[in-house]
Amino acid sequence: MNLQSVKTLYLAEMARSLRTMLQSIVSPVISTSLYFVVFGAAIGTRISEVNGVSYGAFIVPGLIMLMLLTQSVSNASFGIFFPRFSGSIYEILSAPMSYVEVMVGYVGAAATKSLILGAIVLVTARLFVPYSIDHPLMMGVFLVLTAVTFSLLGFIIGIWADGFEKLQLVPLLVITPLTFLGGTFYSIDMLPRFWQLVTLANPVVYLVSGFRWSFYGISDVSPLVSLGMILLFLAAALAVVGWIFKSGYRLKP
Repeated sequence: MNLQSVKTLYLAEMARSLRTMLQSIVSPVISTSLYFVVFGAAIGTRISEVNGVSYGAFIVPGLIMLMLLTQSVSNASFGIFFPRFSGSIYEILSAPMSYVEVMVGYVGAAATKSLILGAIVLVTARLFVPYSIDHPLMMGVFLVLTAVTFSLLGFIIGIWADGFEKLQLVPLLVITPLTFLGGTFYSIDMLPRFWQLVTLANPVVYLVSGFRWSFYGISDVSPLVSLGMILLFLAAALAVVGWIFKSGYRLKP
């Protein structure tokens, strides 16, 4: 492992975020805060508690996960797409770097930015609602695994996309709807039995449920099942990235 090359790519991507701090950090934090205000004030007055937890506190893990998923995909996809778009990707491919080092540099930077945003939103949420974290170690595990997994997904999207329209297609039409329907703002126990079974086909349910369990010890799905699903998603994403580099898909003419 050429750590110097990984460090160079990593720092370059992190520096790009600092140059666009308003878009990369401030904007997601403001939009997430608005969710707290709107849903906490509007719906919280009608739903006092969910599984023994106040509604305002109940949605905190879901909103953090919503932001984490969307930002991980967005950061990683744009990070690899722009070098392809500008042609500078060939400098990276011709450099004495392995494909693993390229992936670690881009995905590591995207995951780090998402984790920083997650920490900021976690602190910001305290301004709106009181909450507790029963399992802080598992919370960190879920955060890191989710950020890395969806940064890998964003990396795949950034290589697959051949235009800015496709770059936004999956986050807007797939990731965001699945997150909203994955128990971000409600417990699936509140749904009729048929829709509970349908909802379990949504992979985001397992991410949100496991993350919420780390806060309050309550979940719609067993936390072990949630952890297993995240590891399965991670393995699938790594397999796809490995195939992309091995075949040169969208990277080499």
